[in-house]
Amino acid sequence: MLRYGKLARQAVAVLGYIAERYSVEAAAISSVEISQARNIPTALAAKLLSQASAAGLVLGRTGPGGGYRLAKPPGQIRLVDIVSLFGHSQAENQCPYCVDWCSHGTPYPLHDGFMKLLKNARTFLEDTTLAVFAKPKEQPVPKKLAAKKPARGECATAQPAATNRPAAAGNR
Repeated sequence: MLRYGKLARQAVAVLGYIAERYSVEAAAISSVEISQARNIPTALAAKLLSQASAAGLVLGRTGPGGGYRLAKPPGQIRLVDIVSLFGHSQAENQCPYCVDWCSHGTPYPLHDGFMKLLKNARTFLEDTTLAVFAKPKEQPVPKKLAAKKPARGECATAQPAATNRPAAAGNR
């Protein structure tokens, strides 16, 4: 299992800040700006960025105009890539009572639940990329929709609910 604590969470926050501003032509971002935005000490932000740079997740440049940029697009950097740098690895199948209880035959009553939780956490870290931090580009609102006023009792921001239900068998 990959255990992650405060340092790994801060590293995700630091790289997430860079991902929020990612574009090919974006300027590099200083560790001072990142530390202020994420409310962490500047020295810690610089240390996290230095380690992320050594791992190939960010590109850093010193001096005037220097700073950090993602080394790859946000969709190519998984949370597990970051957390594995700053977290601690343990045996993958460890539940809190495996040694004292589960190893004696009958598993701890919550064993299966803990195993599912650990698997889900690992899957989340492997499947989630820094693209979640990217801000969606605003789409222009068609004039017809922009001019429509809500009916009495209707919420001005209400949108029709999207459904993922399959069409009825007779409607296909």
